[in-house]
Amino acid sequence: MNYYHDPVRHLEYLRQSLSQDDKPIGFFISAGCPLSVEMSSEDWPLIPDVKNLTIWINNELSENPNYIHLLDELGKANKDRNNIEDILSFIRGLKQVSKGGEVRGLNEETLNDLEYAICERIVTKINVDLPNSNTPYHKLTKWISSIDREVPIEIFTTNYDLLMEKSLESMEVPYFDGFVGSNRSFFDLRAVEGNLIPCHWTRLWKIHGSINWYQMEDSGQKKVYRSSEIKTKESHLIYPSHLKYEQSRKMPYLALIDKLDSFIRQKSSLLILSGYSFNDEHLNDTIINALKANPSAMVIGLMFGKFMNEKFSIPSFVTGKNIFNAIPSASNLKIDHTCGKARYPKAYKLAENRHNLSIWTDDKAIIGTNPGEWMLSNKEHSFSDFINSDENIRMGNFSVLTDFLKTLINSDRYIQNKLEDGE
Repeated sequence: MNYYHDPVRHLEYLRQSLSQDDKPIGFFISAGCPLSVEMSSEDWPLIPDVKNLTIWINNELSENPNYIHLLDELGKANKDRNNIEDILSFIRGLKQVSKGGEVRGLNEETLNDLEYAICERIVTKINVDLPNSNTPYHKLTKWISSIDREVPIEIFTTNYDLLMEKSLESMEVPYFDGFVGSNRSFFDLRAVEGNLIPCHWTRLWKIHGSINWYQMEDSGQKKVYRSSEIKTKESHLIYPSHLKYEQSRKMPYLALIDKLDSFIRQKSSLLILSGYSFNDEHLNDTIINALKANPSAMVIGLMFGKFMNEKFSIPSFVTGKNIFNAIPSASNLKIDHTCGKARYPKAYKLAENRHNLSIWTDDKAIIGTNPGEWMLSNKEHSFSDFINSDENIRMGNFSVLTDFLKTLINSDRYIQNKLEDGE
């Protein structure tokens, strides 16, 4: 049986859900989102994806013999040398057993030096400013601040950058990220677990750490703190999820994973994933287990591109514009449809077994466990900016998603809230 999904119906559901100020609404922002910030082709991307960040770091450290040796050992262990999180996990795993000797030809001091070298380069590459005040991050912030909410917006992110913080602060939107204090902010577990922050404060949960989180030793005890400035030669709290850390590294990570779990378990919660490819098994397990426990929750994965892999040939005329935005719309691109491989196989497999996990790609979706193409039931609709002539949805682009949010600011629900407030 062939299934079809009406894009207007599901965009209307999304619009109605996002217009409720008393509904638990969350956004999961991952590695693909910075790619949507529009820049000239010479400067784009603002921040590379994980693969290209890793390639850049590998090139930067290509003259370091210890790093070359590390990559060789990584290959022997069947790890991915094109994933910087795998590399960091490998280093920290070796550190756990390197005290008092060598492991794979590397001692603890060398491994520490390699970790510092990698983190310093990550910071150098991703400690950037937003190019203007009209980026997707600013559009999300404008929507967050458009009405007073009974239930705060929660933003989860695996990104280490400070783009979301800079957007929120530039527009003076208060937020809480788990840290308190002004001199050397410390992680307040009680405030995180007890949800003791005012509702008008957005929650920002950085699951994989941040370039301004550090580890220090105080009175013989290792502690995590956040600084308002980026420091070098410090122990940056940047980490992937699947490594078992020492207790001091576990605390922020485990508490924030619990926040993701508890958010999805709220009645009628809605979590929107953007830029996430479902390659983190630990996060996948957290999401799926919470969905199983709460049938009223809904998670929508907005995936960039089409359902199946395609090979793009980007022509030389694409200059002075965001290549990321040009890919799905430029008519002169040569596209190879013969690749025949599912673009996000892990996401598809999970969605086909969970009624409350939906996956949207440009041309197809899995909704209610049913894979099907998008097909309009009525050609007359108000979503022409988000549904193209092929009846495809473009919401997998973070920039388009935030354009959608921007249209909600003037929605009837927004106006009604203002009237109720006496404005």
